[in-house]
Amino acid sequence: MDIRKLDRAAVLETVRILEHADPKDWAAPTPCADWTLHQLVAHMAGQHHGFAAAAAGGGSDLSVWRAGELGDDPLKAYRTAAESVLEAFTQPGVLTREFTIPEISTSTRFPASVAIGFHFLDYVVHGWDVARALGVSLDLDDETAEAALVIALRVPDDERRRGPAAQFRPALSPAAGAHTLDLVLTTLGRLPTWSAPSASVSPQLHRPTQGDAHAR
Repeated sequence: MDIRKLDRAAVLETVRILEHADPKDWAAPTPCADWTLHQLVAHMAGQHHGFAAAAAGGGSDLSVWRAGELGDDPLKAYRTAAESVLEAFTQPGVLTREFTIPEISTSTRFPASVAIGFHFLDYVVHGWDVARALGVSLDLDDETAEAALVIALRVPDDERRRGPAAQFRPALSPAAGAHTLDLVLTTLGRLPTWSAPSASVSPQLHRPTQGDAHAR
């Protein structure tokens, strides 16, 4: 299947899940360490804008990758960012281009199908992050989960996962008979059984910076 169709399914699923968010939910914790739902979605919106710029040849500008401004209507701002990247990926000739993604490499340009694969994997995983934060289900079909696993297994599991700005964490051992999505999560260092901690103090809202982990 065209990687763009898989990516579109994953991105639209994140929009659907976020439609469940109430105003109080934006301060909720997420599986991304130290990030509230508001921070995570700001990061996700920024990544959409960054990939959209990369698709048009402007990915080398670090400013386009910054966390998005969500304003007074976070869902609307996120939906707009999602629409922008999906539109960018449908432009004529986009699959013949190379993308610059400075968060991954400042010296290598990536074929479009590979770059869109990176985006797709991020939004399968971030879709799960958001779903867990809100206590709703992530609805992706088997084909989508299997495609995500193929890409996840190609992500190097080395010292780059151990630094403070690591994109993913070291792989975890999956449970026996784990479903495909759980294999994606454990491959990238996520615990499929994660649930929101009960805390008496609400997490502090702050904007993620360029140095924050991309998919913690």
